[in-house]
Amino acid sequence: MHFANLDERPASKGELRRFADRFGPAAVVDKEGKTYKAMGLRVALDSPQRLLERALTEPRLLRTPLVRNGGKVTIGHTPDDWQSWIDAEKKA
Repeated sequence: MHFANLDERPASKGELRRFADRFGPAAVVDKEGKTYKAMGLRVALDSPQRLLERALTEPRLLRTPLVRNGGKVTIGHTPDDWQSWIDAEKKA
């Protein structure tokens, strides 16, 4: 697993696409977050795809953590999924 600090280096378009392809573009953006509200996006009515584009330059719009392990991805705090990845690696 690899850790990336999104405050230092935003996620790439390809990286965000992995999460959006799996969960949908709307799931990647934190609509309850302070940044979303502060930017007035609740009233902007941007499409999920447009919100994803905005997240490329404003990483605080993303739901975090975004975790990738090979081809597997999760959004948010999902320790059971992460543990299953670890368990599967141990069995391999």
